[in-house]
Amino acid sequence: MKAAAIRAGFLTSVQDLGRTGFREFGVSLGGALDTHALRVANLLAGNDESAAGLEITFGGLRLRFADDRIVVWSGGDFDARIGSTSVAAGHPALVRAGEEFSIESPALGCRAWLAISGGIDVPIVLGSRSGDLKAGFGGVKGRPVRDGEEFPVDDNPPRAKILIDRLGGEKIARWKPPHDWSSPARRTPTLRYIRGTDSGRFVELALQFFNNESFFVSPDSDRMGIRLDGPRLERSEEVDLLSEAVAPGTVQVPPSGKPILLLNDCQTIGGYPKIAHVITVDLPIAAQLCPGDRVRFTEVSIADAHALLLERERNLEQFRRGLESHFK
Repeated sequence: MKAAAIRAGFLTSVQDLGRTGFREFGVSLGGALDTHALRVANLLAGNDESAAGLEITFGGLRLRFADDRIVVWSGGDFDARIGSTSVAAGHPALVRAGEEFSIESPALGCRAWLAISGGIDVPIVLGSRSGDLKAGFGGVKGRPVRDGEEFPVDDNPPRAKILIDRLGGEKIARWKPPHDWSSPARRTPTLRYIRGTDSGRFVELALQFFNNESFFVSPDSDRMGIRLDGPRLERSEEVDLLSEAVAPGTVQVPPSGKPILLLNDCQTIGGYPKIAHVITVDLPIAAQLCPGDRVRFTEVSIADAHALLLERERNLEQFRRGLESHFK
């Protein structure tokens, strides 16, 4: 079956949980910038957690399906609708064949993730269906979705068929995940971090600035990284460094002293000193940062970072078990 993008929006791409196991060959992780949101949306739509969905930046997307589908979206404060009926984040909704699902510009945040029952069935490249928009492969021919374009969706899985039957009358389920999971955008976010391996290469005042001052998101930001304007983070000495591994969440500081928070499409190695690393559970908040937004940072221990991630995974397992009653 096919889904048709009547209007593709500002930047819409196919993403799943990423392309793991190829970083040694210089291949970026890629995937949804908020993998947790996509996992939850897929579970709610009756899919496997790893099914490919759409990452939508700044809205403007209008879709039509050839058959009945369950859709679930999560992310910023978007206006999503089936026809003229509003669909809140995190609520499974039934879109009948020929009906239009739309998601317009956000009041807060900048990205949304849409799970479609069956998942988007583009070819697997290096273990993932994600579109690598910089390298030009995966997804829909390695580029964003275009206006009027059709792309394949797999058959509705058994769990989705149960939901289609159940939602035949009301169309939108009343149940949803925790608010922070489906709507992670914040007006004045604070990102938690652990100190980077090169934090000792900065003067003490730079570390104080990083932990106590606000930074503003530069327009020169994308899926590779978020450039931040604010106090200059000065090094204690200007020396060239050997390139080392970097990953989503790493905060590098180039000679300008303006930090860069790396995201999923970042390079695999880098030579700029690493002042910090944003913890995994806060990357969904970082994914919602828009040009002009203000963000702060606060330090936590690596033990805290591990504990927060383990807690989220335990909560997700409880959520999986709780969903079972809706698929019987």
